[in-house]
Amino acid sequence: MLEELDIRNLGPIHEATIAPAPGMTAITGETGAGKSMLLSALSLISGGPADAGRVTTGADEAWTQGIFAVHDDASAASIAHEAGVDAEDGELFLSRTVKAAGRSRAVLGGKSVPKSVLASVAGELVTIHGQAEQLKIASAARQREFLDRAAGDDAELDAYRAAWRALADLDEKLARLRSQESSARQRADYLRESVEHINEIDPHPGEDEDLKAKRDRIENAADIAEGVSRALAALDSSQLEFDSSSDSASASDLLLQAAQALRGIHASGDFNELADRLESLNAELQDVVFTLSGHLDEDFGDADLDTLNARIHELGELTRRWGPTLTDVIAWRDKAAFEIEDLDASPEKLAELESQRADLHHKAVAAADVLSHVRAVAAAQLAHRVTSELESLAMAGASLEIQVSRRDALDANGGDDIAFLFTPYEGSPQLPMGKSASGGELSRLMLALELSAADMHDGQSNHDGADANSDMTFIFDEVDAGVGGKAAAELGKRLARLARTSQVIVVTHLAQVASWADSQFVVTKIPPDADDDAVGVVTTVDEVADDARVHEIARMLSGSESEASLDHARELLKESVL
Repeated sequence: MLEELDIRNLGPIHEATIAPAPGMTAITGETGAGKSMLLSALSLISGGPADAGRVTTGADEAWTQGIFAVHDDASAASIAHEAGVDAEDGELFLSRTVKAAGRSRAVLGGKSVPKSVLASVAGELVTIHGQAEQLKIASAARQREFLDRAAGDDAELDAYRAAWRALADLDEKLARLRSQESSARQRADYLRESVEHINEIDPHPGEDEDLKAKRDRIENAADIAEGVSRALAALDSSQLEFDSSSDSASASDLLLQAAQALRGIHASGDFNELADRLESLNAELQDVVFTLSGHLDEDFGDADLDTLNARIHELGELTRRWGPTLTDVIAWRDKAAFEIEDLDASPEKLAELESQRADLHHKAVAAADVLSHVRAVAAAQLAHRVTSELESLAMAGASLEIQVSRRDALDANGGDDIAFLFTPYEGSPQLPMGKSASGGELSRLMLALELSAADMHDGQSNHDGADANSDMTFIFDEVDAGVGGKAAAELGKRLARLARTSQVIVVTHLAQVASWADSQFVVTKIPPDADDDAVGVVTTVDEVADDARVHEIARMLSGSESEASLDHARELLKESVL
């Protein structure tokens, strides 16, 4: 509910503050006085377009602010909370600044926010039924939203959306899996071929290094044999099969001779210990001789260097692709075997998900059917109520039909196409709403819709205590265009009825409408001061009550404030009570 609207430097309004009544508030004044600026102010704080041309001449900027009372659990409070702003003492502050240079700034609760955030919050608080704003109802989405609000189908809509989200999530998962299926098959084929190739070569850990060492020995066999022979000749010539005619003693013989010489010393000293050490050295030497002798006996048989090099090349290809070592190659092969099993199982997984999808689709369709039935029942009831209201709003012969057409395709809002079809007069063809009515007719049609929806909710509240529009402020402009006499009084009465469940602000030039309001504000245009041409036209906005309101109603009735018109005004105000 709008508690206060503040305006600074917007068009001819230099400064104004309006505190509308919780019920119905009438905005009146002579034609051209500037009543449209109030709608412009509300449009600005609702995220509407900013027009620098509306900044008061000579001012740097225009500013408007709306203070709204909200419940803690209201949708507007939730949206504001998501934007980082919480209501203070049950109030939300929405403001907008428009620079004369053309830039604008949106502020929510003292925090700068994108214009879209302001629009989202205001969308839960204000519904403007002006000529431009009402054209939005021509969209199928807005018509569906309105029907859902009138139907009070929150439970059915929530149940459907839960089912639809589950289906949509699984569809996304299936699409991702299907897109991966081709690449998964390619991956499985690659892994399978790679594993088969590795198994065919059958590598063993360290085999490549052993083969390289063997190749090195084969390639250097002559040098190895000559070096080993010369070493053995020097260490222990008895190990050689060839003639050892040299008289020189081997290293082993010399070590033994030295040990024996030391043991032949019978004087005190460490000679025996030294002899032991020499004999230990000889034992170590003999072990070396034995190892070297083995190299002399080494037989490479029929080893073919070409075959050896081919094997080394095969193993090298494996380490280059899956290495760096053969141990890594073998580990990769074993891991790939497990991955192949997982990839080969994907068709079964796909079939399992498709089965789940069929079940979820069945549940979503069932939930959509329930929602569609509730909508169809509400559509018939709402259309009937609206058509009945239109006759009392100077639109005899006009009617509304709301079509709920079931379709196969589902989306986040169900499986229905909603169409509001309006017949402006008897015999006229049905046309989509928004394309078949004048501004005044469309305003009265919207009033009939809002009133009928409120009545439907009032009936529901008898059962569940809910009141869907208690936080909503409805703004009506041009609703009285082309209306007069008894129809004007009926129009005012219906606006007052709507104000029982929602705050209503109406811009009107009819006394029969304004008389039903709980409060009334008069917009007055003050001509420029002859001594100060720079000031220009100034518009004031003042609340009128008691005698002042009687005089304003009298002016609206006859353009004068004669005793007859004043008496008529008093009588009208007295009669305008629900």
